[in-house]
Amino acid sequence: MTEIDVASPRGYLAARLRDVIQTRWSAEVRAIGVHGSLAHGDDSDGSDVNLLVVTYRNAGPRPALRRVDGILVDLSVVSAEDGLRRARELTPRWPLIADRYVSARSLYDPHGWFAEQRDVHLAKLAETRPGEFTGLARRNWCVASAAHARAVRLAEWYDMDAALLLIAEARLHAAMVAGLLSRTYFRSRADAVRRTGLAGADMQELAAVLRSQAEDLTARGRPVDGPLNALFDQ
Repeated sequence: MTEIDVASPRGYLAARLRDVIQTRWSAEVRAIGVHGSLAHGDDSDGSDVNLLVVTYRNAGPRPALRRVDGILVDLSVVSAEDGLRRARELTPRWPLIADRYVSARSLYDPHGWFAEQRDVHLAKLAETRPGEFTGLARRNWCVASAAHARAVRLAEWYDMDAALLLIAEARLHAAMVAGLLSRTYFRSRADAVRRTGLAGADMQELAAVLRSQAEDLTARGRPVDGPLNALFDQ
């Protein structure tokens, strides 16, 4: 993996953080890396520094979220074992978290942990049957549908602030349905709704998307609405 651009304020701060962490927790830290815009090399003013510290055990620095020199730093800490276990798991949020497994860039990684993380995640994807992705998509569809229904009711009661919050939630989960069904992951929540064309969808447009997704999920083996016994047939 290539080095990050330390000429940018975010890259320089990430390098400083790496050096401090290596000095203070040299015996505990196995690897340090970044994900997000800094890993992709397209960070800009307003971008965060998403730093991951991988430890040998559950030790080292504590997770933190705060501004440093005007830049938001999201510091995550995970043991090497737990990090690889998570990379082998698929959850309904897969479209929003896969990028960090596949595109992370190392700042310190003498034993190749980040490459191993990428490889175990890609191996998991290769062995996963379509039905598992469909099941995860169905969960997101249920959340999206419920949020949309509540948004409609709130709009009828002229509670537009609450309705707008719920319609945003519905857009995001509908975007994750699309991501799971196509095995597409996104860089962020904003990227998810933008790339799926849902960023500006109003209530009627989103209702049409949800109906189409429900038909697709039904065609893939199980309707989104069924009898009581279907609840226990996972």
